[in-house]
Amino acid sequence: MTSTLDRPTGSPDSTSADTPTLPTVRKVGGRIGAVVEGVTLGPDLHPEVVATIRAALLAHKVVFFRGQHHLDDAGQLAFAEQLGTLTTAHPTVNTGSAHVLSLAATQGMAANSWHTDVTFVDRVPAISILRSVTIPPYGGNTVWANTVAAFDALTPPLRSLVDGLWAVHTNEYDYVASSEDPDGDSPDRDALDRGQFRATYYETEHPVVRVHPETGERSLLLGHFVKRFLGLNTAESSALFQLLQDRVTKLENTVRWQWQQGDVAMWDNRATQHYAVADFDNHRREVRRVTLVGDVPVALDGRTSRVVAGSSDAYTRIDELIS
Repeated sequence: MTSTLDRPTGSPDSTSADTPTLPTVRKVGGRIGAVVEGVTLGPDLHPEVVATIRAALLAHKVVFFRGQHHLDDAGQLAFAEQLGTLTTAHPTVNTGSAHVLSLAATQGMAANSWHTDVTFVDRVPAISILRSVTIPPYGGNTVWANTVAAFDALTPPLRSLVDGLWAVHTNEYDYVASSEDPDGDSPDRDALDRGQFRATYYETEHPVVRVHPETGERSLLLGHFVKRFLGLNTAESSALFQLLQDRVTKLENTVRWQWQQGDVAMWDNRATQHYAVADFDNHRREVRRVTLVGDVPVALDGRTSRVVAGSSDAYTRIDELIS
């Protein structure tokens, strides 16, 4: 079954500057996820092709591209720049590139808990683009959840509760920590360097319900960087967090992607959470992520997120945005 964004199939080689062959968009889940076919990612895409990809992203929250074996870091960045302004690779972690974050593991996983990328800063990234570099022979899938659908499915009493609720997000809760390794210090675990991750402390207060700046949709802004809810004690925060996260990660609200070499996944970080599954034993898995600058989240009453500690200016290259 194809979506309403589908276009006639054609070879990418048949495109011209004036009449591009637009990619097709095929849904892979009822509430989230689509495969975009008939496009070779890289620089200098026709504006109508870029517009089709962006429309698919906004409609389906996460989109997948197969067969992009030609892409390297430079090509990934060139594609991303046609959709927005690049952030630096990460606010604190250095993996050797100004804009590309390498996530590599041979045991465990650097993102095996539900999260939205980098919510501990005020300008939460808008879009994340992940390219497969080394895929294990089995396992290592990634799962995405639709946080707009999760909000839409809330009962009226729960909506009344969360509409004015705010949460504290910090980088104290990072990709390394898990229930099996609560301190994140296992010598057998590959992950982002814990010392670097916490080198600069970030704390930001975000509305639990944010208004999407492009679609106007309402979504739940949660994930594993949440420390507590404002006005609630620790026990209350924990109980409510789990209740809301269960709504986000309900199976019908998710899509699971089985990676192949040459795959690219792109998601709307303002409308999703994701989870990388750590089930590939001792095989190597590496993916590389590029992110695009986002807006400061806006609550239903128009208030914007508030910085408590740490500045995201360097991460979001704000100097280039205002130059």
